[in-house]
Order: sequence, then C-alpha cells, then structure tokens
Amino acid sequence: MEKAFKKIIKEEYPFLCTSKLLIAVSGGVDSVVLAHLCKISKMEFAIAHCNFNLRNEESDADEAFVKQLAENLEVPFYSQSFNTMKFADNAGISIQMAARELRYSWFAELSNSMEFDYTLTAHHANDNLETFLINLIRGTGPEGLLGIKDIHHQVIRPLIRFSRVEIEEFARLKGLHWREDSSNASDKYMRNKIRHHMVPLMQELNPQLLESFAKTQQHLNENIDLVEDYMSLLYPKIISRDVFGYALDVAFLKKLPNSRQILYQLLKSFGFNEWNDVHDLLDAQTGKMVLSESHRLIKDRDRLLLTEIQDETMNTEYHLEKGDEFVMIPDFGALHLTEVENFDRTAPNSIFVPVRKLQFPLLIRKWKEGDYFIPFGMKGKKKLSDYFKDEKFSLPQKEQTWLLFSGEELVWIINERADNRFAVEKGDREILKISFS
Repeated sequence: MEKAFKKIIKEEYPFLCTSKLLIAVSGGVDSVVLAHLCKISKMEFAIAHCNFNLRNEESDADEAFVKQLAENLEVPFYSQSFNTMKFADNAGISIQMAARELRYSWFAELSNSMEFDYTLTAHHANDNLETFLINLIRGTGPEGLLGIKDIHHQVIRPLIRFSRVEIEEFARLKGLHWREDSSNASDKYMRNKIRHHMVPLMQELNPQLLESFAKTQQHLNENIDLVEDYMSLLYPKIISRDVFGYALDVAFLKKLPNSRQILYQLLKSFGFNEWNDVHDLLDAQTGKMVLSESHRLIKDRDRLLLTEIQDETMNTEYHLEKGDEFVMIPDFGALHLTEVENFDRTAPNSIFVPVRKLQFPLLIRKWKEGDYFIPFGMKGKKKLSDYFKDEKFSLPQKEQTWLLFSGEELVWIINERADNRFAVEKGDREILKISFS
C-alpha cells in the first residue's frame, strides 16, 4: 500500500509534496494510517482532532491518543472541543450532520489562521460505496450517485481508492495502534446498517464489488461530463440575464425533449426540490411560482424568472429633508437633488418639480396596493397596479419599484413616470431637478 500511495501522490496530487497540510485524525485506523503514510512520504503536515463529546470519557481518550500520535510523529497538534448535541438541537439537524458542519467549519478556520494549503481526510473506497448507497436509498440525482469526491475545494481524500481491508492490513503490517469507536458497532445509524449488513451481502454476491463500483462511478462521471457539455451548448439559448436575476425562455424549453431534466440541470444549484412543480410552470398562468429556501422561479408570460428571495426588512423607507442633495437606496440606485433655474424636459432619468409644490420631508418607499398617480399629461387617476399591467411589469419589477412622495401625493414612479400634479408651470422660478442613477 505504501508504494501505491506514493504513486498516487506523485501522479494525481504532486502539489501535496510542496504544500502545508492539515490532516484530520479521529484516532481510527483510517486516519492513523493516513498520518503515517504522509510521514513516510516526507510531507509537511499537522494533525487536527475534533472532540465531539458524544461518548464521555471515550471521546477524551481519543483526543489524548491523537495528541500522543502527533508527538510520536513529531508534528504540530490542534484540537477543538464541541458541544455537538446542543448544536444539533439548536440547528434542528442530526448528530451526524452537526458533527460534519462543526468539523469542516473548524478545519476552514484553522486553515485560514495557520495558513494550511489543504486539509486531508481519510475517507476510503468503502466510505465511498456506503455514501453511494445512502444517497441511493434516500433518493438523489446523478451527482449524488458519485459518492465522495477525492477533491472538494481545499479538502483532499488521497485514500479514496484504497479499501478498508487494505488499510487495516497496512496498519497490522506496520504494527500501528488505533482507537475503535464503540458507536461504529451500533446499528443505530443508517451508515452502520449498510456497513454491517448490506455491503457484506453484496460482497458475497460479488467479491470484486469495490472494483465494479469504481468502474460504475467512472461511467457515471463520463455521462455527467457529457450532460454538462450538452448543457453548455443549450445554456445561452435558454437563459438571459435579467435586471432582477435570470430569465428562461419558455417557448424554447417546450420545444426541447426532456425539458424536465434540462430544468433540473439548469436549476439544481438553487435549492429547488419540487421538480414536478418546476416543470409545470412551463404551462402555468403568469404569476405562479415555485420556491426554494433561497430563490423563486416565477412564470412571467413567455419567461420563467429566477430571482433571490428578498429579505422583507429591505422594505425600508427613506426621507429627504429640504436641502438634502443625495440619498442612496441599497440594491437600487441613488437620487440626486439639484436646484436649477431652467429645465430640459428631455433630461434622461430626471424630473423637474417646483419647490413650492413640495412638502418636506419627501418620502421614498416601495409601492403598495391602492397606490395611484396622475400620469404626466393626463388628468385622471391611474392605479399603479393597472400601470404595471399595461407596461407588462414582472413580479420582481413591481417589487423593486420605488416611489417618491410629497405628503400623501405621489411625485414620481422613480425612473419610470412623473405625476402631472407636480409639473412645472409658467412663472415657477425655484425648480428642483431630481435625477436617478
């Protein structure tokens, strides 16, 4: 195994030989072997250990063991103690997920503060197979069937091609000591049930199970690469950048075979999971939408609009006192106020208002149901909801429309239309130019 490990490092991860590494060591046989292999390969590394405090004295004994291992290998040692149960309860997640989040978050913090280039973990081929089976049982897309990646951002798993049997044989051959996690013997967790019952039965049916699985994953990777190449050709024909997010061409999507799968490939990174509802939007009425935790997909006539879900606290009001020259509206733009003697009706993105007609402070807010204005050049009222409909505003456009008020009267649909009540009249000398940028 030592020879095979060095070959993999040389051919696939040569940069590790000149990098400053952090190795995650639990005390189990896998991580102990990884630390020894890196020492034999003369890599520069430190050891990091997470004490999740889930097994009382046993957890503390693991930490003491790993600390001694670091001393024996003459490398730096870092440890962190976590209240994993409390974190899981507060976050409403499983113990396993809590431990994962705490572990990788701390590794990232430690790497940043101590300037480690990469973090190495001891995941191996059996872990990869177990992850595949867990995802298969729970239900997943093609990416979930790829199991554990050997490289993910700054985390590298150089043992991913070695089996648990190979790792344990190496440990016994070298006379290494390690700690056994008592929780690994329990069938409380899905992974342990798979490890203790499913995998042995599968290996009985196919003694070369791990080799066959590796080939299957290679074929899956090649198919996913093919899909990504196809999507890269379709992407510019389907998606365009919209001022509020992205717009998807419904007519083009409906012409394509497998439009459901294409939508999945386009939108999978935005947190959607109700894919039947997403596909149904192609034939839905304008205004229908599907939500993920972070985004919305909205049917808007011949488009699907993808936008982020806005924080409701963003609906802030702003005030302009007399004499103010500038106000910034976050994620929208800015208003500039300047007193002028003459005005140009063709000035872009600007209106001219007699100061005498204004009641300070001026108010800037988003539109509300029931708002109305008198369009410039007209005498009758027009509801903003009707104006939006006539102008074919999308829902995100309506939500991002800001209004300028003087008292209870609307002065300007900012950067859109002015109100006739605030038109400059003959004899007006004190005129305010209000510009949007």
